[in-house]
Amino acid sequence: MAITALLSHGPPSAEAELAAFMSGRTGDGAVVAFVGLARDSSRAGPVTGLFLDHYAGFTERSLEVIAADAHARFPVSDIRVIHRCGDVAPGEAIVFVAVAAPHRRAAFEAADYLMDRLKTEAAFWKREDGPDGSRWIEPTDQDRADRQRWSD
Repeated sequence: MAITALLSHGPPSAEAELAAFMSGRTGDGAVVAFVGLARDSSRAGPVTGLFLDHYAGFTERSLEVIAADAHARFPVSDIRVIHRCGDVAPGEAIVFVAVAAPHRRAAFEAADYLMDRLKTEAAFWKREDGPDGSRWIEPTDQDRADRQRWSD
């Protein structure tokens, strides 16, 4: 069992991360991986960049707690979360999540849960930059509804 939650100042390499996560894995029947990308538009208009501000130590701990909660909730073997901070250009990776489990359903559900929690609870302050200026953004009502479905 391994839970890894890391903050990255550059784009995570999904290919390298997945290859390392898969290496030597023989006891699991499923691996689910997710890569979140920065978009070039939002409801507010064109996006030229995204800035994810963080507080050292605090942000990393929020990632660790979310990953540990997923591990406690689902019958999974390993979890790896790498979340980007700083400046992110459209098309670049923001987050990489991988989950290994004996069975596929648990891996899919744990990855989905992780993303819903990361989107709404990870300790980041997010700013979208565009041709008309910058705006700080919060989770949407849909993000909150997605998170709510996991409440007991």
